[in-house]
Amino acid sequence: MPWKMSDATRFTKKADTPSKKKQFSTVANKVLKESGDEGKAIMVANAAVKNHPSHKRERKRTRSGQKK
Repeated sequence: MPWKMSDATRFTKKADTPSKKKQFSTVANKVLKESGDEGKAIMVANAAVKNHPSHKRERKRTRSGQKK
């Protein structure tokens, strides 16, 4: 089953931007094609979204511990 961008939010709430949703679907479809394992595809796609550059930028904190 190929994934669409709209499927990303079903599997992770971290896919909260169009860029992250596109990354989820692209990675999941690539892993599914290579391995044939849907569970692995979802797991790898979730990790890719978690490590998305914009996600890391959002999590940076100031010295006082407050989010920027």
